[in-house]
Amino acid sequence: MTETLEFMRELAAAAAEQTLPRFRRGSAIENKFHAGFDPVTEADREAERAIRALLEARFPDDGVLGEEFGLSNAGSGRRWVIDPIDGTRAFISGLPLWGTLVGLTVEGRAVAGMMSQPFTGELYLADETGAFLEHGRKRQALTTSEVTELAEATLCTTTPALFGGAKRQAYDRLEGQMRLARYGTDCYAYAMLASGHVDLVVECSLQSYDIVALVPLIEQAGGVITTFGGGRPEEGGDIIAAANAELHEKARAVLAGP
Repeated sequence: MTETLEFMRELAAAAAEQTLPRFRRGSAIENKFHAGFDPVTEADREAERAIRALLEARFPDDGVLGEEFGLSNAGSGRRWVIDPIDGTRAFISGLPLWGTLVGLTVEGRAVAGMMSQPFTGELYLADETGAFLEHGRKRQALTTSEVTELAEATLCTTTPALFGGAKRQAYDRLEGQMRLARYGTDCYAYAMLASGHVDLVVECSLQSYDIVALVPLIEQAGGVITTFGGGRPEEGGDIIAAANAELHEKARAVLAGP
């Protein structure tokens, strides 16, 4: 294991100390929105605090961007990007489809990341040496699937309801060509894509903290992840991740329309 991945193990453990005792315990929920529902829990905030404390002790000059507490050291070329609980709706519903995300960017490019699901005991890690799953004492390298035909592919998205107007029409076109579509998977879908179980993930209106940690996981496992327009995904937006370049281009073409 590289030093970076060893440190991410520490971050995952520190976050789990805050999230697991609060999972399925009926923690207090606040709504960030005046209209609609964007939940945040004590577990979100305490997990981010725990991660930030380790980062500030080990890398005091690095930038840190977190969903709950914003950006510090904005001028640094190295930035850690945190989503303490990606999938808070799943978390408060007792569903183990949430995860803690931490990614590292260097000059804006995602170079390492982790997705930790402590309830199931899964830790997904990636850097320049590859993408890996650690589960208990077992560690395995990850490889995306070889599916290249839309009609043979499995697609995940959080919910089609997030796509509006023309984007919803584009999403429906794509789903209509899939073998199977599954909803509500949040960051777990990207881990399944890196593991070869899912072939496409399509999301809209993501923030950088939703995706940075997952970019190295997909790319190092052999997949392709971009915006709908084909650009780099680190800043978020409308995102398509695919098991390989051929499937990625076919899906992008459907989303673009006739």
